Amino acid sequence: MTRLRNYELLREPQRPTSIDGAAVLTVLRVPPENEGMRLDRFVQSQLKRTTRTRAQFIIEKSAFTPEGRPHQKADRVRSEQWICLWRAPWDEAFTDTELPILYEDEDLCAVDKPPMIPVHPTARYFRSTVVKLLEHKRPEQRFYLAHRLDRETSGVLLLTKNKEADRHVKKQFAGLDPETGRPSALRFVAKRYLAVCHGDPGRDNFIVDSPLEPDPISSLRVKMRVAAVGGLESLTRCTIVSRHRSRKTGARYSVIACDLETGRQHQIRVHLASVGCPLVGEKLYSGDDDLFRRGADGTLTSQDQALLELERQALHAQTLELDHPREARRVRITSPLPRDIAEFLDAQETLN
Repeated sequence: MTRLRNYELLREPQRPTSIDGAAVLTVLRVPPENEGMRLDRFVQSQLKRTTRTRAQFIIEKSAFTPEGRPHQKADRVRSEQWICLWRAPWDEAFTDTELPILYEDEDLCAVDKPPMIPVHPTARYFRSTVVKLLEHKRPEQRFYLAHRLDRETSGVLLLTKNKEADRHVKKQFAGLDPETGRPSALRFVAKRYLAVCHGDPGRDNFIVDSPLEPDPISSLRVKMRVAAVGGLESLTRCTIVSRHRSRKTGARYSVIACDLETGRQHQIRVHLASVGCPLVGEKLYSGDDDLFRRGADGTLTSQDQALLELERQALHAQTLELDHPREARRVRITSPLPRDIAEFLDAQETLN
């Protein structure tokens, strides 16, 4: 994104009289290569997971010049032009979402993250995130995210409670020896996910060893794909946990335990889709980018929902194991299967 940070603003944009005094300003700078692009196309390209219709709505409500004049969606942008987006102030209330504690001591805190809750503030979510919810409930405690889970993914999420533990744990996640900080052949962190997938891979145990890369064809910048040449090394060990069949349609499903040898963005989702077993509820790797955009904008149709079968991708971070940052022992944390996935599987016929 070509967003300008506060210290990069050489002049203070003028707040339009129609804009609330508490509005939050985002300034987008137009790169030379985007010269002549329609404004709605440019805004869509800069805001992740945004449809063109949504971008047009944003422009109508909040896009102005630095002098406070309103923009139109069909305006053509100029190189180095500033586009000022005046977003309404954060108005979401803290939710009453429970964050069950799976493990806690003086250094670590592992929560059972519910699906549909982001782990940290984003452009769309601020208070209703794991970090903000914890800070709200424990204002005296500082929390550091040890790793990330996608918003839709449930399960074990680890946070640290002091800088020393944070450094130690993050070295482990990065594949570094936590004592020396040097690369190590040892795997300090073990992660297992459960995925509910369409279809049946036809094998009880298999490995997907396919390098990944950002998808240069998709307009969605978060999307990954299996690399034809080169790419980032990515390996997932897969074990069939159970097989199921729909009582209504006869469709087949598999529950697959995925042990990660690497931790690439969307690794499990891309790897399972690449072997013909996409996740139930998958939007980004469904083959239809607009389905993902509609999901992000909250405009899924009834046909979309019937196709997805679940509101979110059926991926659950079941187990996390690592070295304790202070004590000479391993810590193993496990999360039970969440209700929505359990209910989905209960509605199917179990084959084994």
